[in-house]
Amino acid sequence: MSKKLALSKEILMSVEKPARYIGDEINSVVKNPEDMDVRFCMCFPDVYEIGMSHLGIQILYDMFNRREDTYCERVYSPWADMDKIMREKDIPLFSLETQTPIKEFDFLGITLQYEMCYSNVLQILDLSHIPLMSKDRSNDDPIVIGGGPCSYNPEPIADFFDIFYIGEGETVYDQLLDLYKDMRKNGYDRKDFLSKAACIEGLYVPSLYEVTYNDDGTMASFEATIPGIPMKIKKQVATDLAEYYPEKPLVPYIKATQDRAVLEIMRGCVRGCRFCQAGMLYRPLRNRDVNFLKELARKMIQSTGYEEISLSSLSSSDYKHLPELVYFLIEEFKDKKVNISLPSLRIDAFSLDVMSKVQDVRKSSLTFAPEAGSQRMRNVINKGLTEDVILKGAKEAFDGGWNRVKLYFMLGLPSETDEDIAAIAELANKIAVEYYTIPKEVRNGKVNIVVSTSLFVPKPFTPFQWEAMNEAQVFTYKKGFLMSKIREQLNQKSIKYNSHDSELSVLEGVLARGDRKLCKVIYDAYKKGCMFDAWSEFFDAAKWDEAFKENDIDPLFYTHRKRDISELLPWDFIDIGVTKKHLIREYEKSMKGEVTDNCFVNCCGCGAAVYLKGGCKFE
Repeated sequence: MSKKLALSKEILMSVEKPARYIGDEINSVVKNPEDMDVRFCMCFPDVYEIGMSHLGIQILYDMFNRREDTYCERVYSPWADMDKIMREKDIPLFSLETQTPIKEFDFLGITLQYEMCYSNVLQILDLSHIPLMSKDRSNDDPIVIGGGPCSYNPEPIADFFDIFYIGEGETVYDQLLDLYKDMRKNGYDRKDFLSKAACIEGLYVPSLYEVTYNDDGTMASFEATIPGIPMKIKKQVATDLAEYYPEKPLVPYIKATQDRAVLEIMRGCVRGCRFCQAGMLYRPLRNRDVNFLKELARKMIQSTGYEEISLSSLSSSDYKHLPELVYFLIEEFKDKKVNISLPSLRIDAFSLDVMSKVQDVRKSSLTFAPEAGSQRMRNVINKGLTEDVILKGAKEAFDGGWNRVKLYFMLGLPSETDEDIAAIAELANKIAVEYYTIPKEVRNGKVNIVVSTSLFVPKPFTPFQWEAMNEAQVFTYKKGFLMSKIREQLNQKSIKYNSHDSELSVLEGVLARGDRKLCKVIYDAYKKGCMFDAWSEFFDAAKWDEAFKENDIDPLFYTHRKRDISELLPWDFIDIGVTKKHLIREYEKSMKGEVTDNCFVNCCGCGAAVYLKGGCKFE
């Protein structure tokens, strides 16, 4: 029988936000654990407010709890203050729904959204009293499963996980849970279960594969250690997007990062930006039925009381029913003053009429992503935007009543020059100029342009996966250079500049394209105290440097080294549908500055159509 834990009032009152640990949120699922055959705990390895904003966990939480034999609960990374108390008082990490120790669950599913959460994975396991290494776990320990975008290169954390789920969670989880349930009734052995699970399409069991290396540190081979398990792990794709979606999403008692109802309008992207991992991983494009979304929106607002709906996708403007859906939502919720949030919009596809109607509800800033300042650079990354289109879109936004625009760019892209960087500042200034072409009596105060630059990290399964990454000092130079160019602009006072941390981005690059040799580095960094590395107040580059040196590993091997297209890559055993041939072709076109049409114009032959009956068909 599970032992329910209870935190004292003294402990709860001594931490920053007690509501992170008490559970019982609106729409949380209540079941009797004693009646369940399978206990599954979903984990987001970051602070509660971040994890509660993640749509994927909400979908899986709803999906698992529809099973009569399964109870899905949740856990998040305890913040530093609670972490300290739990270690001092030997309080095991527990679920929010029933305060059951995580170690007593059958499964612990950890979503891997960002490489900088890897040390928090070890925090979760450690506080749960689960052996950090998969090889040290017994029949009494939970099966630890990793999923999400980082699982597409699971090798740097392979030693810590029993299984990686490659793809979208709506597909084969039922097979896995049924297998577990059956084996528990008829004699359960952990190793036997993992061997059988490895035969389920989309599941990767790292302990059943062996890696060898060449003298230069590159991979020599990747082989299965037992017969019958696949050498290629095929990504799972949900083709019926109406099957699972939470009508009653969880609502936290404290403000989450994304404090709104989220309506996923489609999956996938047709644009083919060469730096974008998500654009490749989530192909092919699948639209949700607009009538399904309308009804879902009604139910979600009714069940949550939210005052904002966000239309979620990688490129919202490409949703073929976007105007119809937006007009419906505005009309449906006009009396409740529900705001409609439209992220991921492309300037060249943005409707002035839609903008003005959304503006009628509540004013907010608009976010555009030119990604590069110069046309040459935009062609290299296949962004497919001209300066005229960008300025026209900005002008339409200003005409629609906006005066605050966020612009996202990247620094460190392949073949980037100082001229390309300077063009970012110049483009921001030109956008500000567009605002002042509007008659003064029509303007909505002063214009506010926020320029944000992320630092280019070559990611697996992108055309740039073979490219070298800038060193930290080069990124720092480029950020300083851009700031100096912004200060030269006529409208410099209207332009604010934000950027990512150089050393943090380089570490992200190491972990993104790393191999199994990094497991020991991550382990040692955690033992030195590394946690919440994505948070600037916690990130300690010196501790990571020590861990690399103690393991005789040069981080530049994973970042600054340009790879040959013939090299065996740590993630080559995963089949995402998009072919390596296509990625190579796009890489070669990038070096020539050639643009590839989006899927609406011409099929690029990427291979993702294999997941759809009749291939990719776009209306």
